[in-house]
Amino acid sequence: VQLQASGGGLVQAGGSLRLSCAASGRTFSINAMGWFRQAPGKEHEFVAYIMWSGGETHYADSVKGRFTISRDSAKSTVYLQMNSLKPEDMAVYYCAAGPTIATMNSWGKGTLVTVSS
Repeated sequence: VQLQASGGGLVQAGGSLRLSCAASGRTFSINAMGWFRQAPGKEHEFVAYIMWSGGETHYADSVKGRFTISRDSAKSTVYLQMNSLKPEDMAVYYCAAGPTIATMNSWGKGTLVTVSS
């Protein structure tokens, strides 16, 4: 599975961005896709995941109520709508995919989100 993330950029605090992650290759093996992020000097952090079948979602407490993960199965694409962005959301965002939540072993290159205060 190959993943291509896009949509990062520079936004002011309080603004919004939408990230996209398109999967290609053995997409039939995907049942879970998620977003993670890593800020400078900080550890890799879970952001959100979505199950391909059923659409179950789960969010980190730090983004709950502000971020929304969704999917377009026909396009094998997952989205992350980020609203009310804060400076602490600034990070490189990575998408991941796999058969289960625990086996999201395919990773895309990150996309940088910069939030100015």
